[in-house]
Amino acid sequence: MFGKVRKVHFIGIGGIGMSGIAEVLHNLGLEVTGSDLNDGANVKRLRELGIKVFIGHTKENIKDADVVVYSSAVRDDNPEILAAKDMHLPVIKRGEMLAELTRLKRSITVSGSHGKTTTTSMIAHIFMEAGFDPTVVVGGRLNKTNKNAMLGTGNYLICESDESDKSFLLLYPTVNVVTNIDLEHLDTYKDLDEIKEAFVEYCNKVPFYGLNVLCIEDKNVVDIIPRIEKRFQTYGFKGSADIRGYNVEKIGFGTKFDVSVLGNRAGEISLHIPGLHNVLNALAAVAVAVEFEIDFAVIKKALESFEGVQRRLSIRYCDEKRTVIDDYGHHPTEIRATLKSIKDAFPEHKLYTIFQPHRYSRTKLLFDEFSSAFFDTDVLIVTDIYPASEMPIEGVDSKKLVENIKEHGLKEVYQINDINEIIKVIEDKNDFPQIILTLGAGNITEYSYKIANYFRGAADE
Repeated sequence: MFGKVRKVHFIGIGGIGMSGIAEVLHNLGLEVTGSDLNDGANVKRLRELGIKVFIGHTKENIKDADVVVYSSAVRDDNPEILAAKDMHLPVIKRGEMLAELTRLKRSITVSGSHGKTTTTSMIAHIFMEAGFDPTVVVGGRLNKTNKNAMLGTGNYLICESDESDKSFLLLYPTVNVVTNIDLEHLDTYKDLDEIKEAFVEYCNKVPFYGLNVLCIEDKNVVDIIPRIEKRFQTYGFKGSADIRGYNVEKIGFGTKFDVSVLGNRAGEISLHIPGLHNVLNALAAVAVAVEFEIDFAVIKKALESFEGVQRRLSIRYCDEKRTVIDDYGHHPTEIRATLKSIKDAFPEHKLYTIFQPHRYSRTKLLFDEFSSAFFDTDVLIVTDIYPASEMPIEGVDSKKLVENIKEHGLKEVYQINDINEIIKVIEDKNDFPQIILTLGAGNITEYSYKIANYFRGAADE
């Protein structure tokens, strides 16, 4: 498949995107090794598959490797990268390896600033239900399979594409979804216009027989449509959408809606995950499935049995007093959507949000946006910033963020990092029923498990 390449080494293999590609290559029969700074759940799973993973980065780890793959979180001065270059080994980004996989099959990619993981997972679930047996690489674990990667025998590869370092421009999509475009990754792009230009270039990589699936509920996506030269269809709630959702109704912790395809009513779908943003994700999945002539009855069955993705509104614990939910949202747009979904689903509950800012650079860039993103929560607790390999930036910290959030009008805001103190704040309140939401892209999920276990133990006493 890759010529004489037999052994592939991944630096940062524990990352959700890296571990997925590593698993696919392992299942293809290549010898895969990797290294990571942390011995987490992804590393444990890879080891269970028989993949050798080193904790820590040293030049000895790349012994006998034919190619070295690294993630965007790995610095250029990493000892394994330096050693590989000294040995004149190919050193490539994760995106380049993913690009090689997209050349092997008909590739369906999901691009956009938010919603990629859920949308990719929905498409994958539909294709599996349709019997297409796709290969899947996704940035989260599907609740139903507990996997973020699968090697299928079918002719389809379904994956997320990463715009953060422009590596999505290396991919070869047959069908591409654009969920939305937001201001992010200014270490790669100088402004929003450059981000839009990258998406235009990516959409125009689709072949003449392919398709772009575009969300017309997002202004920035609409802005780029006149520059897209390849075939496209739109999805959303507007009457002009090719794949349209309407009659949207909230039902408990889910949503029911009707779907029309090219002006004709196709049927009704009931999702078991909340939020208008997830209805949009489902409409994108419908559009892709329709393009591949999957019957709507199969689409409906798949989406109605879709159990979601880990760390996307994942319920960790529930009793008559408290429900503990964990979510990956870390950008103001995602935070607003998540909080609104929870408030809509649980209007009588008091919402406690524990937010862990992710990266100093993102906190600085979106400081004011974060300060106005939490109006749907009743109580906000902000932990220390999760650095994600970044060095601190002077003047950027959680204390200043909390002060600014208060200035924007949210009254009950705390800056607490200690989990025991956080639990005490929540436990001292008697405003039941409560929703306790942990929010962020760092290690905040560990807090959710500790909180869930604490209240589970308290309930058993």
